[in-house]
Amino acid sequence: MSMTPPPGWYPDPSAAHLERWWDGTAWTEHRRTRPAPAPPTVPVHQAAAPQPPVFPTPPVAFPPQPATVPQPAAAPGRARAVALTVAGVVLVAAIATGALLLGKGDGGGDPTAGTAPQPAPALSTGTDEPPTPEPSSASPTGDPSVVVDQLNGITLRMPDGWVRPEFVADDSVVMTTDGTYDCPGDPGMCRHGLVTTHTATSTDQTSPEALAKADISEASGLAFDQDTLNRRPFGGMTGHQVVAQGPAAVAGRAGYYVRWHVTTAKGPGGYVQSLVFPSSTGTEAPVVVRYVFDAGQDGPPLADMDRITHGIRPLGDAATGGGVGSSIGPTP
Repeated sequence: MSMTPPPGWYPDPSAAHLERWWDGTAWTEHRRTRPAPAPPTVPVHQAAAPQPPVFPTPPVAFPPQPATVPQPAAAPGRARAVALTVAGVVLVAAIATGALLLGKGDGGGDPTAGTAPQPAPALSTGTDEPPTPEPSSASPTGDPSVVVDQLNGITLRMPDGWVRPEFVADDSVVMTTDGTYDCPGDPGMCRHGLVTTHTATSTDQTSPEALAKADISEASGLAFDQDTLNRRPFGGMTGHQVVAQGPAAVAGRAGYYVRWHVTTAKGPGGYVQSLVFPSSTGTEAPVVVRYVFDAGQDGPPLADMDRITHGIRPLGDAATGGGVGSSIGPTP
């Protein structure tokens, strides 16, 4: 029986440096920076490692000499025998005591003897940087061309010329084309292509077709009209045209896609595609994949949209077929 975690902040599976709000059934779009752990406080009297105590050498205890007791006069022969016997007893006792002391000196001594404590390890000052966590997009198979979306339970394969996102503020971006250029509109750096993934949680609509048709307008506006920072990197959108749409089989699920050709005030315009399909994990919430490609000779080939879609797989199931179905027509 599966246990669902209670609502709360948890580590974001798609960005290890963030936390994301889990509403009890699905991830929301609310995120925050993970609080840094407080450095340990090192008391002044503990700054130096304690020195091991020095134990005094135990005194050598020789057996007491036998008390002198007046003896009656004896014959010279008997006196000599008694003297030899006493001397033998003293010699044996001395040998036994010496063996005991030697045993203590070479490690075979009294097992109840105290052991000097080892010096304490150096305490951390709290200034060392914590180990850098592995990015959530790292491939579990070690394949550098595979990107993992842990939140939505899918993997995506990058075509040639595509890389993992670097210096991108939007943590929903899973891949971009290599390199940047100066945007033709408002100042800033643009990329010729990028792909994002997110979960559609802000709507009651569950139909992939309805969600894709509703999402394409927002995706095009953010990419080519006005971004989240109120900038117009291409001078704004001047029009669009639907160039393709239809059902798609993605990661073993039935989905739907819509593709627009967008014209802009500055630059060559571009192509935007919204692809929606139900997740194969958790509550099976709809997964939205957005494709943003520049038009013109510098933009990536439109065939990369189909290649990326074909390469989508459920997480941990490389054998399941995915990608666009035969119903999708040729790329315009």
